[in-house]
Amino acid sequence: MNVRSIFISDVHLGTRGCQAERLLDFLKDYESDNLFLVGDIIDFWSMNRGIHWTPAQNTVVQKILRRARHGQQVMLIPGNHDEAMREYDGVSFGDILVRCEHIHVAADGRRYLLLHGDEFDQVTRYHRWLAVIGDVGYNLLVRLNASLSRLRRLLRRPGYWSLSGYAKSRVKRAVSFIFDFEDSVIRAVRERGLDGVICGHIHSAALRRVDAVTYVNCGDWVDSCTGIVEHHDGRLELIRAWQPVAAAANAEAPPNTVPPAPTFDDVPQAGIACTAEALRL
Repeated sequence: MNVRSIFISDVHLGTRGCQAERLLDFLKDYESDNLFLVGDIIDFWSMNRGIHWTPAQNTVVQKILRRARHGQQVMLIPGNHDEAMREYDGVSFGDILVRCEHIHVAADGRRYLLLHGDEFDQVTRYHRWLAVIGDVGYNLLVRLNASLSRLRRLLRRPGYWSLSGYAKSRVKRAVSFIFDFEDSVIRAVRERGLDGVICGHIHSAALRRVDAVTYVNCGDWVDSCTGIVEHHDGRLELIRAWQPVAAAANAEAPPNTVPPAPTFDDVPQAGIACTAEALRL
């Protein structure tokens, strides 16, 4: 399927948790004019403790570079796990432009702030040591989740179940963290007079309206495997890796979408929130 823009975040290349094969399938299914990499694409934090780089992860990098060479606009917005790239704001590497933040004008004229989002995470900003400990614990859950996924396949259990997502949904503080993060981001975007925000960081995919602001979180490619696409009419859609492309193409009103900007006579449409999948500090 051809779309106007693709937004992905939190791929965490270089780690065991990276589900590069699912991302490759997603990139194969969706061609675009613009590709926005919204932070934590390469996980330098985890790579300092040990590198796990698979052929599939290498292919992801090659495909991204190939898209840039073939004329697609590819932009990297660094996150906290690849924050070293923030020193190169405005510099292009292999036709990939690095920007700390960017205002994306959608096809319908709406203006979205693109940033990773760790700026609004108080733990990451002021208690880095605690964020690192949380990162180690999250990696352990991801490894356990991989074993459980293999067991589910052997038992022929349908669907996808996330251990880390389940753990987070049961931890009240984690849920509160997500809500606090989202409120902070939405408030900052409203103060800047923009129509919405597209971010990552918390591994909690979302696409919904809050008053006049559209809040979009790309999710991740470690646990939930989700991305955002912008159609040629400006409509945003949340895509899950196991969602059939044909079903998304043929649906008259996909449930995880934000419609084009309404005209004066249009009735406002409510956004649909996606369930949280996994938290990574």
